Amino acid sequence: MGVLDIGSNSVHLLVMDAHQGGKPIPAFSHKTELRLAEHLEEDGRRLSQEGADRLHGFVTEAVRFAEDKGVHETLAFATSAVRDAENGLEILDRIKSDLQLEIQVLSGADEARLTFLAVRRWFGWSSGRLQLFDIGGGSLEIATGIDEQPDAAVSLPLGAGRLTRGWFTTDPPSADEIRALRRHVRTEIASHVGSMTRFGRPDHAVATSKTFKQLARIAGAAPSSEGPYATRVLTQAAVTEWTDRLAALPAAERMEIPGVSPARASQLLAGAIVAAATLDLFDLPELEICPWALREGVILRRLDLLPGEPLASL
Repeated sequence: MGVLDIGSNSVHLLVMDAHQGGKPIPAFSHKTELRLAEHLEEDGRRLSQEGADRLHGFVTEAVRFAEDKGVHETLAFATSAVRDAENGLEILDRIKSDLQLEIQVLSGADEARLTFLAVRRWFGWSSGRLQLFDIGGGSLEIATGIDEQPDAAVSLPLGAGRLTRGWFTTDPPSADEIRALRRHVRTEIASHVGSMTRFGRPDHAVATSKTFKQLARIAGAAPSSEGPYATRVLTQAAVTEWTDRLAALPAAERMEIPGVSPARASQLLAGAIVAAATLDLFDLPELEICPWALREGVILRRLDLLPGEPLASL
């Protein structure tokens, strides 16, 4: 089974061996940093022709790779950048016509629910009430629940890429810009804390996404070479400390920190500001990093569906 994830930063084809009742096992990966959100024109309303052409080219490659790997079914979905673009559906319709590939646009709430499913399956029922946080390129997803479907799920326009483009004009940003972004982020998150905490405190607070993984890594968590079963946590104290340290560094110097991806270095400060606000406002001492996220959630949900049931049921 193939999963084609069209995100705000990267576009990723993941081929997995998957069957009902079994753990999806990665078999092949093809990824590029397309940065679609940076191709949004007219105040972020339309995806540029260059962005549309680059997306079409990558999807063409992905379809060929999927065929070469003997993929039985490809699940393709798009998130914030395509969702925000007025011409997003038009571009996806052209891809469908040319490549016979249906690409589903997920809402922010869909992202939160499907990621929550992946986290629940990873940690199991013994983890009790889960609270999930995921910082993407375009949005922050938050969900809480005791079952496989969350009691509450919300998506906020607080992605690391979106905030970097919209709030920072210098590298490193000025103290005034950082203060303004911090105030904006905390106001947005604070307005949703009550809708989550009214269900009770979590037994297990969890984070997914590249941003949280990189923050945990630079704060001392195990590297990816130690495998997915190593316990990795990000503490409130560590993210607060690293937010201040990252604020003083230009992107070129952030790239030199072990564990920081060069492609994401420019966005890491904004992501850290969101992470620090999240841990503080939800009064969480730490978050455990989950290796599964949205892509695994999409596959798990598809395997739960009845044979022949449409992908719209995701």
